[in-house]
Amino acid sequence: MAQGYYKRPEATAESWDRDGWFHTGDIGEIDADGFLRITDRKKDLIKTSGGKYVAPQNIENLLKTQPHISQAVVIGDNRKYCVALVTVDLDEVERFARTQQLEVGDRTALVQHPKVVELIETEVQTVNQQLASYESIKYFRILDRDFAQETGELTPSLKVKRKVVTERFRNLIDQMYD
Repeated sequence: MAQGYYKRPEATAESWDRDGWFHTGDIGEIDADGFLRITDRKKDLIKTSGGKYVAPQNIENLLKTQPHISQAVVIGDNRKYCVALVTVDLDEVERFARTQQLEVGDRTALVQHPKVVELIETEVQTVNQQLASYESIKYFRILDRDFAQETGELTPSLKVKRKVVTERFRNLIDQMYD
């Protein structure tokens, strides 16, 4: 038994093919040691206007490995290129600001400071070097707060609700495509 399938024959039928294979909707790859690594969800795949498929979760995870980026959402479905909304690790960015002797009043001013934007640009470019050209982040915007459950942007398991984020930040996203 699997949660979500009990007494739901239509959901069960959709997940099993004629040959008896169960389709989870996960996308994975086999690593060098022969282990399966889940990299994304099929439903989250982005198809660019050029017809290329992009796994946003993989890119988001790479962005989050950067020291000053805490969260990221990659957008690019039916668009010419990928863009990202990122949030910063406030402690790390404040530490950076002190070392640079930046005078900023509040969090919004801090994340919009040219030196902070340049710092995040460097980290985005570091990630872009690991990606195919059609996957790379062409533009990004830094948000002045993290995504949160309270604002409806995260699930209870802290996964980003891509549709909610895309709608909430539509204006910022559209600016990156103008």
